[in-house]
Amino acid sequence: MHTVLGSILDPAADKALVTTLTITLALKGLLPLWLTTVILGRDTLLSVSAFYIRYTSLPRPKTWRRYWDFSIPSAEVRPTTISKYNTAAQLALMFGTTVAPIGPAFLSTHLPEMQALVAVTTVWSGLSYVFSKDAVRVIAEARQRQPPSE
Repeated sequence: MHTVLGSILDPAADKALVTTLTITLALKGLLPLWLTTVILGRDTLLSVSAFYIRYTSLPRPKTWRRYWDFSIPSAEVRPTTISKYNTAAQLALMFGTTVAPIGPAFLSTHLPEMQALVAVTTVWSGLSYVFSKDAVRVIAEARQRQPPSE
């Protein structure tokens, strides 16, 4: 079942999980600061962009209540393919980083490669939202342009 609220909460839950793990592992010294900056920077920019797109695409009148009323869809953000791979890579890295101190030694030896992979997919997925024509679709404008049915 696909709902507007579900399409918002599912990616938000992924973001909350990755953000919490990223900050926690960085504070423990298990994740490098440069990678933490890349991951949190991308997520911050995407979140700010989502708020801006919601505001600019919301039909008038633009009120606080209408902004948070998800029964009034104004834009649809579709995850790009690379962003799905990026989420999987980030979660795999977070898992590997978490269990590496207590797990088999081979987990620790491959962490730098996993970190590089996550850095590349994180930047790539962020850019995919900027340059993809299909990532964001403004719904409100499409509805306004349709001729009235008689």
